[in-house]
Amino acid sequence: MLADLTGRVALVTGGGRGIGRGISLALAEQGADIAVADLIESNAADVAEEVRQHGRRAAAMAMDVTDRSSVEAAVASTLTDLGKIDILVNNAGIVGAGGMWERDSSSDEDWNDTFQVNVRGIVRVTEAVQGHMVQRGSGRIINIASIAGRQGSPDIPHYSTSKAAVISWTQSNAQQLARHRINVNAICPGLLWTPMWEAIAQRRSRMGSTQTHTEVQGMPGRELFETVVDQTMPMKREQTPEDIGKLAAFLASDDAKNITE
Repeated sequence: MLADLTGRVALVTGGGRGIGRGISLALAEQGADIAVADLIESNAADVAEEVRQHGRRAAAMAMDVTDRSSVEAAVASTLTDLGKIDILVNNAGIVGAGGMWERDSSSDEDWNDTFQVNVRGIVRVTEAVQGHMVQRGSGRIINIASIAGRQGSPDIPHYSTSKAAVISWTQSNAQQLARHRINVNAICPGLLWTPMWEAIAQRRSRMGSTQTHTEVQGMPGRELFETVVDQTMPMKREQTPEDIGKLAAFLASDDAKNITE
């Protein structure tokens, strides 16, 4: 078994698709009960049903991480339905504001909306949960950042900058909570074919990409993605949501009790 999470409860934001779904199912496979929170409640409900098929308890709820009252309501619902929160996975995120894919450069709305979700959203959810963890004297907080936060991104700088901020916040929060036996870590996924990356590929196909040696303008999205993987990933393999889920399960387990940012 990868990690024994039997009897633990995880709250996963942005859990209704992509990486969030992969994490929710991986934690459930290792024995955790899952509260799936998503901006689109029907997506959360679908994943919660998959969790139940693994024999685990599940709850589904709408959560808008830009709205403190929505966050607090979702946390309260988790505590009511599942009794506690041992593990928080901050996965909710966006690449930019509405209409970003039709623009050739980042707008004020891209910067503002992305930071409200990717940075302030993580802070809001963490603040709503950490008091409960402090009272219990234990907890695991896992923030989903990105390789873009470590390397930068020429065509979506607002996104890469927000993910760099997530890494810095993780380090600061880890130092704040260590004395309460709460571990805080970040995962920086690389290249995964998710709905988010499909949209990125479509934009890069329209504009041309600055990250490969191949002309990609007009290239179909999936082919462009595979070209980026081939030319930028040392092992020339894409990752999957399941890969990220397995790492999250490890960080949530006792095997990682001495790992914190």
